[in-house]
Amino acid sequence: MIYKIFPVILFFLFSLYSNKTIFTDSENSKKLEVAIVAKPSFESNVVVIYKSLNANQFELPNLESFKEALKGYYLLKEKGLIQKDILTLVDFSLSSNTKRLWVIDMATNTVLYNSLVAHGRNTGDEFANSFSNANSSFKSSLGFYATGEIYNGKHGMSLRLDGLEKGVNSNARERGVVIHSADYVSNSFIKNNKRLGRSQGCPAIPAESLNEIVNTIKDKSCLFIYHPSRNFKTISALFS
Repeated sequence: MIYKIFPVILFFLFSLYSNKTIFTDSENSKKLEVAIVAKPSFESNVVVIYKSLNANQFELPNLESFKEALKGYYLLKEKGLIQKDILTLVDFSLSSNTKRLWVIDMATNTVLYNSLVAHGRNTGDEFANSFSNANSSFKSSLGFYATGEIYNGKHGMSLRLDGLEKGVNSNARERGVVIHSADYVSNSFIKNNKRLGRSQGCPAIPAESLNEIVNTIKDKSCLFIYHPSRNFKTISALFS
């Protein structure tokens, strides 16, 4: 009799194990499906936001730089490091002879300003290709900043910047990296010199744009300086 019952017990135990395995595999499969579905959701949302931008008769930034800017913008808002619904994007992958600074109102998805902007004199000539966080490097620093307060300095009206990425731009305030105007940031300078003028590391802008831009972005808005040489895959750890 025991010989008849024993195979039944074995079959029952095997069935339980098989069902558990199937259930586990099913759960893992569901998790994988969720992960696959969730992964492109941010990318899809970025495209939707990008396509809904009101260009306001300006050229739009490149999608890639906008995507990286948006990642940091939302994270900084979540952490309370920025307070305004304003995103300023500088794309240093572009020629300095082009308008590569955008100020975007994220509440209305509207481009407010599109301007020329200088990079540091040791960062490159027409194109930016070398960056530093070091004092006296006369190089631009990449990454995310929170805008600070307006003050009057040697360049007149200027806006202080606080770098939010340790080792990348964290010395910005100490270095005196600020937004100010300069006469070498102009179409006439480009015409005479074949490229835009360069700063000592500051994102300098045209004098005629300074007042409106600075008053729009001052006091804890997000500034992002982009270059494709940076790897932004671990962006969530940047502000920890």
